[in-house]
Amino acid sequence: MTEQPQSKEIAFPRLLDRAMRILAQRDHSEAELRKKLQQSVQRAAFIQQNEAEIITDAQLDKVIGWCQENGWLNEARFVERFIQSRSRKGYGPQRIRLELGQKGIARPEIDTAMEACEIDWSACAAQLAERKFGLPLPTEWKAKAKVQRFLQAKGFFMEDIQSVFRNFDD
Repeated sequence: MTEQPQSKEIAFPRLLDRAMRILAQRDHSEAELRKKLQQSVQRAAFIQQNEAEIITDAQLDKVIGWCQENGWLNEARFVERFIQSRSRKGYGPQRIRLELGQKGIARPEIDTAMEACEIDWSACAAQLAERKFGLPLPTEWKAKAKVQRFLQAKGFFMEDIQSVFRNFDD
């Protein structure tokens, strides 16, 4: 009787250790953590030139549940910190919403967090425009269009961009 080599499942403590190492660096969304855990197992197998260990959905759910129960994984905290971080880096609400969606955050959760964040997006757009183009902001059409394109690429709404020029003209 010959035994076929069976792919081995990764042990819960090892998977939990990997999850805690990932979460110790920064906050993650649940979807992001799942993806990184899968990638870490595949990467470790590639480096060691072994067959990749299998992570079952039940194991992932157990690790995610443990991390949530013990406060290591908190989606609301992740979303709040992500919005604050990206707004400080000069990104607008549209771009931030898009990035959160890409990280697996549900639209209602994003909407709630964006309303609760109390960021003055018009002021952020004005500060960014001043930092990039200096004062006074351009008044001729071609230069104004350049500022508008820059702010749109950063994810600001057109109403916030227009308020920059309205407030500057006053």
